[in-house]
Parts: sequence; structure tokens; C-alpha cells
Amino acid sequence: MIRLVTRTRLVRLVAEVEDARGRAREVQGQADAAYRSHVREVFALTARAEAAEKDAATADLGARLLQSVLEDTSAELTQAREELAAMARRLEELSAPPVDASVVLLLHYGEPHSIHPDKPAAYAYAATLGAPLNGWRLVDERPAAAVAWRCVPFIYDAACDHFRSVAAPAIEPPGGVA
Repeated sequence: MIRLVTRTRLVRLVAEVEDARGRAREVQGQADAAYRSHVREVFALTARAEAAEKDAATADLGARLLQSVLEDTSAELTQAREELAAMARRLEELSAPPVDASVVLLLHYGEPHSIHPDKPAAYAYAATLGAPLNGWRLVDERPAAAVAWRCVPFIYDAACDHFRSVAAPAIEPPGGVA
């Protein structure tokens, strides 16, 4: 089929083509602007994601370091608690006098001179001060001030929580214990 194109139709078609090209350029400009905006947003999001990954890695490293320090500190704390418990047990053992605890008071002319764990230790100490090693006798009726060296044994009385002389009877004062 043959079609005849008139000049007015041709001018109108050329005008429509120009309008279409103008519209295409306008749409292409909008598309380019949208693409540039999209690329900028992708770069910004990528940079934020990389920064977040770096921050996460730093935080993870810090958390691992803190976990290690916490484990070390926990181990040290456990060890310190064990040592403290052992020291407390030892202190309790040392603080509690044994049931059969006894001491000897060494008197020099009736005046207290020193305290010793037993008679042989008191005799040995007195010997270093010039007392005869074998000249010790049982306590007699002489006053303590009349004797150069005398040993007075004491025992621990757990019921009263104090030491008492072996020679003195264990009697309560009138009216009970004060």
C-alpha cells in the first residue's frame, strides 16, 4: 500500500520526533540523576557497612581481651579465696588453745621472769642465766621470794577459758564466776 505524505504531515512527524527526542533526553537525564544518586547511596552504604564491620571486629577483639582478663582474674580470685580459707583455718588452729595446753612460769626470787612451754625449756633457759641445771627441787613451803629460781606450772582450763595454776585448787569464788 502506498501512502502519500504531505508536507504538513511531514512537519508534524518531524515535530513529534523532536518532541520524542526531547522527552527521551529528559527521561535519560532523570535516569542518569537517579543512577548517580543510587551509586552515591551504594558507596555510602558500603562505607557504613565496612565501618560497622571494622567496629564489630574491634569490639570482638576487645570482648576477647576482656574475657581473657576476666578468666585470669577469676582464676586469681579463686586462688586468693583458697589461700584465704587456708589462712583462716590455720589462724583458727593457732588461735584455739589445745585441750592439754600448759605453760610454765619461771620466777626469779618471787618475781615473774619468763614463760616457757614446759619445765625442761624453763630449766634450760634458767641455766643460761646461771641457775644450776640439776639443782631443781619440788616446790616447798618457803616463800617464793626466798628461792632464786622456781617453776610454777599452769594449765589451760577450757571451761573458764583461762590458765590456772596446777598447785592451786580449781574452786569458784563465792557467788559464782564474775
